[in-house]
Amino acid sequence: MQFDILYQHRDFIIIYKPCGISVHKDRETQGLTTQVANQLGVPQVWLIHRLDKITSGLLILALNVESASEFSRLFAEHQIHKTYLALSHQKPKKKQGLIIGDMKKARNGAWKLCQSKENPAITRFESVSCEPHLRLFFLRPQTGKTHQLRVAMKSLGSPILGDDLYGKNIAEIDRTYLHAARLEFEFYGEKFDVKAMPKEGKWWQKDSVKMKINENPFFGKGKIPV
Repeated sequence: MQFDILYQHRDFIIIYKPCGISVHKDRETQGLTTQVANQLGVPQVWLIHRLDKITSGLLILALNVESASEFSRLFAEHQIHKTYLALSHQKPKKKQGLIIGDMKKARNGAWKLCQSKENPAITRFESVSCEPHLRLFFLRPQTGKTHQLRVAMKSLGSPILGDDLYGKNIAEIDRTYLHAARLEFEFYGEKFDVKAMPKEGKWWQKDSVKMKINENPFFGKGKIPV
């Protein structure tokens, strides 16, 4: 498949990863990095961070060892600021704030949020109502734990729409509604701010959802590319 390249720099690219595509090889003949390298006509690209298979959105790939090392440092020092969008049918316990707690393994590959805070997952969030029984969340993780946002949403009483592991299995939901929509960072003194609307999923296409995304200051001023 051909990936949409949303930003191309001499040292890195930012692509749109569709939902349902793993960043790892899985059972595919070629993994994502090999496919992107072939698409660019280069020997190799470097995977800097990860998105779950069910998550769509912005993914940075380095084009050389030096930039891969620099991005690894930026991620380790929490200098890459990410904003995710999520949808839920359930009203949260609170409309905005911080979700903080240690994460422990639970059953069936799931994780759970604990009250302890020894090495906590930290997520800042805000939510707005789009229409009855449909709520939009803006999620800004301060840490990068496995399933962090999915667990955070469940802890609010608002599991992500279509998330079979942490919510209800609803047959008519066509995807898990979690999307990496914005990346903000500084790379060798140059500032970058890249945004992308989700492409897959009928619930993202609702006018009420698009309007709330574009008008919310938590996400950022100005309309984002469709």
